Amino acid sequence: MKHFNIEDLDNMPSRYRAHLINSCTGYKSANLLGSKSNTGNTNLAIFNSVIHIGSTPPMLGFILRPLTVKRNTYSNFKKTGFFTVNQVNKDIIDDAHHTSANYAEDISEFSKTNLTESYLDDFPAPYVKESDIKLGCSYVNEYEIKENGCILIIGAIEHIYLPDEILDEDGWLQLDKANGVAINGLDAYALPTLLARFAYAKPNKPTITIS
Repeated sequence: MKHFNIEDLDNMPSRYRAHLINSCTGYKSANLLGSKSNTGNTNLAIFNSVIHIGSTPPMLGFILRPLTVKRNTYSNFKKTGFFTVNQVNKDIIDDAHHTSANYAEDISEFSKTNLTESYLDDFPAPYVKESDIKLGCSYVNEYEIKENGCILIIGAIEHIYLPDEILDEDGWLQLDKANGVAINGLDAYALPTLLARFAYAKPNKPTITIS
């Protein structure tokens, strides 16, 4: 078994360490965050850090790197108060990954990919038409992570759009039916397969499969 201690990690080339640390915690969600500036320029960027914050009220979070350089996504939702989260599926991984390229503020990633801006129910930020699961969110708060300067952004989920066929009667979503992908590290994409779904676990009771 390969073993890395803290001295090994500290002395690694930065890119090698970034790949290792981003991979070793497991698969991450793949989402495109859509936003629009107050002058009408749209922005689209892939994130692997979107997480559940709470369901009452419905909230999510994601991590932004330190603001040592201009972050167009951040600048947009700070000024307008809105952004969208669009799940990446297997059919759009090439274009989704390309949104990580560093384009100027006045160049929309939509114009550099085959992804299409979509506007639903008068929400001000652009959704991705080709995404099957779309969330319309408003900015709530942010918290600086003092140890590395990154920022945890908190958003309120105001709208959810999804295919009827992935929605279970109890509200659970079978994501593999939507061909949603996961990110392995920084630049690799995987297609998850449902293995089992279990009932709520109780002490001293057998685990029960429900799906």
